[in-house]
Amino acid sequence: MTEPFTLIDTFPSLRVLVVGEAMLDAYLEGEAPRLCREAPVPVVTLQHRTDAPGGAANAAVNLRALGASVTFVSVVGDDDAATAVRSALAAAGVSPSALITEPGRETLAKHRVVADGQLLVRFDQGDTRPLSRDSEARLIRRLSSMWAKHDAVLVSDYGYGIITNRVIRTVESLQAANPRVLLVDSRDLARYREVGATAVKPNFEEACELIGQRVPVAARTDVLAAMGDRFLDVTGARIAAVTLDSAGAVVFERGRVPYRTSAQAVRNAHVAGAGDTFMSAFGLALAAGATTPVAAGLASAAAAVAVTKDRTACCTADELRGQLLTETKVPENVPALLARVAAARAIGRRIVFTNGCFDILHSGHVSYLNRARRPGDLLIVGLNSDASVARLKGPTRPVNTLDDRTRVLAALTCVDFVIPFEEDTPDALIAAIRPDVFVKGGDYTEATLPEAPLVRALGGQVEILPFIEDRSTTGIIARIQWNEHGLPPEERQGGRGGTRLGERRAPVVRSAG
Repeated sequence: MTEPFTLIDTFPSLRVLVVGEAMLDAYLEGEAPRLCREAPVPVVTLQHRTDAPGGAANAAVNLRALGASVTFVSVVGDDDAATAVRSALAAAGVSPSALITEPGRETLAKHRVVADGQLLVRFDQGDTRPLSRDSEARLIRRLSSMWAKHDAVLVSDYGYGIITNRVIRTVESLQAANPRVLLVDSRDLARYREVGATAVKPNFEEACELIGQRVPVAARTDVLAAMGDRFLDVTGARIAAVTLDSAGAVVFERGRVPYRTSAQAVRNAHVAGAGDTFMSAFGLALAAGATTPVAAGLASAAAAVAVTKDRTACCTADELRGQLLTETKVPENVPALLARVAAARAIGRRIVFTNGCFDILHSGHVSYLNRARRPGDLLIVGLNSDASVARLKGPTRPVNTLDDRTRVLAALTCVDFVIPFEEDTPDALIAAIRPDVFVKGGDYTEATLPEAPLVRALGGQVEILPFIEDRSTTGIIARIQWNEHGLPPEERQGGRGGTRLGERRAPVVRSAG
């Protein structure tokens, strides 16, 4: 399976053609200190205005923010809103040169009035009638000339007159002659049944309209999961991702069981365009060769970033990497961990590494791990395998299996990643990770710590934390044996009773209890 971080690294090599409605999202913001005398409505004292690309233009900006090269084809008027759209696109790194101007057409615009952080009203303007024959012909020519130069095509159809029936038939013929990863985001997906779409993205309301059935919100996940074949038949797509706002998304693919993604719940979110963010990341991942579940996971992570923002938002590649870093604590293997480490370093995070057995997790361990994370931004715990623990601690250990120990460690907020290793020492992991800080607990000094020369040779620093007295796995086991079996102290699995992260029954043992 391709690693998500590796996929993100390939995004800059992808070229995406976007066609759809260019809109202006304008935010008029200020304070509302009093009510109007003419009516019981707030009087807003405007302080500033922010313009952002909206509609299909927001999808283009999201693709660019994730690293792809983007060509955006649309039709705007010859008015001030068109000028603002062009400027906002250019500021976001998307060239407006492929936009077509239709004289006399009013550019689509959505104006939001926000007072003291509260959205009060939105008023819309702009032409929603179909394109003129001349503009339609120009759009089709431009689309046809650019199709083969791109790896993926996104049709973002808001139903406001830009994507006419002739444009759809053109997309169908271009896709049949020169297939691309074709993504369709439309309020009327039934129109696209014959275009050969790779993936479509209806929201919950659009999905209900597609299947002609009202679905109770409380039961929507279960009901929709049984409707996957109908969605794919109605839309003609290979993949359908039905987005469910705070409930995540249900993703359908022909011949596979539905795949569910989670979502990040956000109170009082004023974001617009999170669906564009989802589709952009989803499409780029598919174009980069990701499996559908991996692409859906990336898309959900990108949308989770967008919904934390105000206004019309997007997710950058670095923000997506940062989000993924917080979502998966147990990488599949060392290369997967290293991809996450590289992503963390790319955004300036400092890596801390420690290791141990962590057999029966107790307060001493928790205190140690919390302190271990302080010298950096991200804590990786190398965890001895069951066989390694047995070699180090004796045949009666571990008490808890590797899977159990991993799950408990991953549940700690101070731990960012847990990676098992089979060897008796963490040297191979240290060499691979190259931590900025290596933390060890016990009665070592840097001169006597076996790993210290390797860490220093790799450019890292060593930090040794002292024991926490009267806390140890060995002591816990001894007390259990005494209480249950009345074993005398000399027959216990004794220890000095301190938390020896690095506790040793013999000098060779260097792993936490």
